[in-house]
Parts: sequence; C-alpha cells; structure tokens
Amino acid sequence: MRPAQLLKVFIQEFHSTSEGHHTPVMLWGPPGVGKSQMVAQAAAHQCVAVIDIRLSQMEPSDLRGIPFRTGEHVEWATPAILPHEKRHGKQGILFLDEITSAPPSVSAAAYQLILDRRLGEYQLPPGWVVFAAGNRQGDRGVTYTMPAPLANRFSHFEVEANLDDWVSWAYANGIDERIIGFLRFRPELLFDFDPALNPVAFPSPRSWEFAHRGLQKFGGHPELLQSTLQACVGPAAGIELHAFVNSLEQMPDLDAIIAGEEAAVPDEIDLQYAVAAALVGRAIRASQTTDAAQVIGNILNYAGRFPQKEMGVMLVSDMHNAIGELLFQIPEFTDWATAIADVMLYE
Repeated sequence: MRPAQLLKVFIQEFHSTSEGHHTPVMLWGPPGVGKSQMVAQAAAHQCVAVIDIRLSQMEPSDLRGIPFRTGEHVEWATPAILPHEKRHGKQGILFLDEITSAPPSVSAAAYQLILDRRLGEYQLPPGWVVFAAGNRQGDRGVTYTMPAPLANRFSHFEVEANLDDWVSWAYANGIDERIIGFLRFRPELLFDFDPALNPVAFPSPRSWEFAHRGLQKFGGHPELLQSTLQACVGPAAGIELHAFVNSLEQMPDLDAIIAGEEAAVPDEIDLQYAVAAALVGRAIRASQTTDAAQVIGNILNYAGRFPQKEMGVMLVSDMHNAIGELLFQIPEFTDWATAIADVMLYE
C-alpha cells in the first residue's frame, strides 16, 4: 500500500479509539522504505507523542516489569516507558518497531499488551493506538518468523515505495530539488534493493535523504562529492546522481523564468526534469510572499511550453500538491488548464 494511503489508515485508526474500534496495525516492508517515518508523520499530524519500544533490545522482564514483595503478595513494577496518561498524555502511539527482530520469548511477552491492551495490572490508556513494524524474512535483516498467535493480533499492511508520495514528502521537508529532479528522471531508483546481493549501500527513500545531506555538506568539495553520494545510495546510483548534478550547469536561467522573461526549454529530458523540480521549489518559497501570484503565474506560463505536455502536467501536479488551493487562484492556471485539456491532471 502507498504511504499516503497508509497515513490515512493510521489517522482513521487513531480516531477509532474513541469508539472502541481500534485494531493494532503491523507494517511490513524492506529496510529504508520509510515505515518508522510514516508512524512519526501520523503522530505529527495528530499532535501526539510516539513511544518507540524496540522489542529486539529487550528481555521479557523488561516489558513485564520487576516483581517486588508487598506483605504476603508479589506485585509488579510497571516499566516507566509504557504509556501513562499523566506522563505521556491521554492520546498517543505505542510503536513496536523491529518487532520481527525480537526473540520469540520477548514477542510472546507482548501478546497481552497488543491484543488486550494490558500487562498484568497495567492498562494501556484508551486514547492510545498500537502500531508495529518489521522487515520481511527475505530482506536479509535479523528476523524471526512471526508466531501465528502474535500475527493474529494485528491487521497487516505491506509498504510500497511510491515516487509521487515521496516527492510530496520531499518538497514538504526541504529535500534538495536536484535529487527530486533526478528521481523524476530515474523513478526506478527510488528503491532498488536486491537482498540476494546483500548490498551495503543502496537506493531507498531513507538513503536519498542521506544523499540530500551529502549534497549540502560536500557540494563545495567536488573531489569528494561522488564518493559521498555513492556511500549513501550505492556505487551505480551515486555515479548517476553525480553526473546529473554536474549537467545542471546547462539549465536555463531560473530567475529569468520566474521573472517572466524569455528562457528556452532544454532539449535534454533530464534537464527538463531538473527544471521542473527546481521551479516547484521556487513556487513553494514564493507562496508565502507578496509576489506569489506573479511568480507562480510565470511558472505556469513556462509549464505550457514543454514539448511534451505530460512534463508540464507533472510540474503543475507537484506544485499543486505542495502549495494547495492557491494554485487555482492564479489567473494563468485557467489558460494552462485549457491548453492541456487533453491530458488528465493526476492527484
């Protein structure tokens, strides 16, 4: 399932707690696809805390608590890490990450917590949801087969890497537009992982964020940049990204485009993707200024000049996802939409 769809599932599960309909959710997917980040996004959307418990780093007693004697009876000291209304709030997400890496003795200790929302005398607050995530056995991670009693306590979703969803996230989080343009040009490299080869560095949504950091740190050190990018996304993808970045010297003048001046559309398809990504970034930065209408209008005029209408549609679609309804208030949008009426604008 796409990340954008899963985020809606998370939010719906969160709202369902008030009616007693919440079902614990298990996310399956290869390393680097963004499972943990999606949970963090859901928490940020709801403005609640996430308590991240790594069962792979725990012993059974760490979850159950420590026994102590009170008179003739034995009671259990509940671990402080478990959600508590006074300490953590009435609502939140209990996230059991890397659950498939936990030994069976530890995952068994979580059975009651996941299904019954309790451990002995401890009760999970009613406003808290339970999410979990783990790698599949074929992903070359440290994994155990999920026992059937544990698996039957979850609803199961498999995460797929989706470029449109990643691009929306990337613009919202300030990822370098050169990387966005490159992945629009080479979409198959968003996630390229073959567990049979057991790679150390490989392209994934997570490692492209590392490449973004590499561009910021080593952009002024050309002798180190290629090696740094390869260290993030693997040898082949790193070389391609480095060549793409170097080719951007041939890009048209972006300042001229947003000023409404004459600027040629490059013939090279990779440069067209790079220009489109860069212009979306300019639109985002202009959207909060008094020049927003003029800048976005000039970008829309330029979008209509691409030889392939689909390239302009991609640019405007990404711009709409980034700046929202403001786009429809720009007079040039009507002219652009009329000109590409035979091409559908995807969400």
